[in-house]
Amino acid sequence: MFLHATSNDKARKLLVKLLEEVLEERKKRSGIEQKKGQKGMIDLLLEAEDENGKKLEDVHIIDLLIINLLAGHESSAHASMWAVLYLNQHPEMLQKAKQEQEEIIKRRPSTQKGLTLEEIKQMDYLAKVIDETMRRSSLFIPIFREAKVDANIQGYTVPKGWQVLVWTRGVHMDPEVYTNPKEFDPSRWDNHTTKPGSYIPFGGGPWICPGADLTKLEIYIFLHYFLLNYKLELQNPECPVAYLPVPRPSDNCLAKVIRVG
Repeated sequence: MFLHATSNDKARKLLVKLLEEVLEERKKRSGIEQKKGQKGMIDLLLEAEDENGKKLEDVHIIDLLIINLLAGHESSAHASMWAVLYLNQHPEMLQKAKQEQEEIIKRRPSTQKGLTLEEIKQMDYLAKVIDETMRRSSLFIPIFREAKVDANIQGYTVPKGWQVLVWTRGVHMDPEVYTNPKEFDPSRWDNHTTKPGSYIPFGGGPWICPGADLTKLEIYIFLHYFLLNYKLELQNPECPVAYLPVPRPSDNCLAKVIRVG
């Protein structure tokens, strides 16, 4: 425990130092960026004020950025794990996803080094795999909203001002919304029109997760290289799933990762 705590302390100090530099650089650029109409998360945190007009101190902004970095890492890692597990359980889908990545490599100019954003936009099937993974795994649980008026839901009264927890898994696994919801089926997204509130892996509206696009981009990149270069051999294929705080195999996905080709 001592070594672990020391390691975490060193990692945090390094992150704080890096973010301090980023923050100072953004302060210098803020005027220029605002003239161009370009604002990022750091700009908004620098502008934020409480009801008394007091701004956030740098230390508080850095803490918020570290929290978001950690949250983004965990969500991307768990979603990537589940995508690999689901594909591993469905060999025909695994082969289809892998073939798509191989076709992208074949079209790549010999002078190109590494994956590009344009290539990611060509991953039609993998996009459906990722959307279905996010629906089926429902990794993001806490979506809180405030009741603006008294509401009656199936005989129960939710008073105005109460905090309501939207249970994403309940939405994503509703058979009235998704046919055979327990099945992992990327094809359900073929020509699919999502109804408002029926697909909320990152929340929705003005409070949607600011890291949603980054999370999906990280999953695309991971799956691209994994599908082309590795395969998974689970040590406990029938391992039950633990659901709190997020869904995961109860053995934490004990497996062999084997390089192929």
